[in-house]
Amino acid sequence: MRPPLWTDTHPDAERVLIAGYRRMSPADKLRRVVALTQGAQQMALARLREEYPDDTDRQRQLRLASLWLDDETMRRVFGWDPAVEGR
Repeated sequence: MRPPLWTDTHPDAERVLIAGYRRMSPADKLRRVVALTQGAQQMALARLREEYPDDTDRQRQLRLASLWLDDETMRRVFGWDPAVEGR
């Protein structure tokens, strides 16, 4: 028997969840990933709006991108240095 994947989930609940994922089509799995990613981005944007209320939309989008991209890519592609500007 393998160890549980999560420490905060009862093994019976984990088995039900994994069985559900196995029944999902690849398209359904992709839709789930997209929805979770969008949710994470919305939460990150909410934090950025609170932390940097005077940011322009562009600044906010750059800060959001800097949460997913490495600093070198941010500097090279966008001319934005998260170490200087903040995340």
